[in-house]
Amino acid sequence: MRRSSTFARQVLLVRVGRRDGDQRAGADLVFPERMGDTPRRHYGFDRAGRAGRADLEAVMPVSPALAPGSPVDDPQAISIPLLPGERTAARRMKFALVNACTLASLMLGINAIFIAMAGDARLAALLLIACVVFDGLDGALARKLGVASPFGAQMDSLADMCSFGLAAPVVVYASLAGSAPTGAAAVAAALVAACAAIRLARFNVSPKDGRFFCGVPTTMAAAVLALTVAIGLPLPAVVQIAGVALLAFAMVSSFPYAKLARLVKLPPWVWLAPVIGALVDIRLTFALVVVGYLVSGPLLWLHQRRTA
Repeated sequence: MRRSSTFARQVLLVRVGRRDGDQRAGADLVFPERMGDTPRRHYGFDRAGRAGRADLEAVMPVSPALAPGSPVDDPQAISIPLLPGERTAARRMKFALVNACTLASLMLGINAIFIAMAGDARLAALLLIACVVFDGLDGALARKLGVASPFGAQMDSLADMCSFGLAAPVVVYASLAGSAPTGAAAVAAALVAACAAIRLARFNVSPKDGRFFCGVPTTMAAAVLALTVAIGLPLPAVVQIAGVALLAFAMVSSFPYAKLARLVKLPPWVWLAPVIGALVDIRLTFALVVVGYLVSGPLLWLHQRRTA
């Protein structure tokens, strides 16, 4: 043990000398004729007792990241700005405003969880709807103000997981308490959380399509769940659990769903039927719109396959 520690200290001296730029520290360091009972040539030394560079590299290799002149030695190389581009006070204020909207969505989602645990599922659902508003606002502001950044995209994804991947299933579970089997409600809520995580991760690494979503976005799924709880759809508990599970699977599906920007550009007469229906029976109209949107994905998928 003593022999090995002595050898390690001497090799370390060789490495320190080379790091400081003294090339002679490794070349001129002479070791004793014998190290204990083992000849020095066994450790890679020449007849003069000098250690070879290749042998010392094999004993203690130098990491490229720690080599002199490497990018890690430069503090600028490891400093990644949160806001790319010009760092003026005005741009920083805009950047802070956008991220404040993201944090507002995150905080509202956390409070929705607390309120749902306290038993007020409808108020928690209203907070989720506010989360959807702030989630759409931060992206729109980032693009309009010219402060979109990779940091903001990651912040938005984490806030979405909290508000729409965790708070939404908790609110749904609280709304089903007492009217549905506890186990079935828990499985449906957990399924929403798992599918939301998969959907967000896939969205972060997939190429973006300006026309369609690949699967139902988490924001839209959370909005549907929150509105379902807020307006109190008079559906049996089994149907509600099946609808929650169906919505979860729709998030991770590969069906194309039209983005809201395309839906807004539809002719005005298309929106006339939902508006009139909402005035007559808002619950039935909401259910029909949701079912129609979910069915549109498989229909568009079949249409694309036939025309391809």
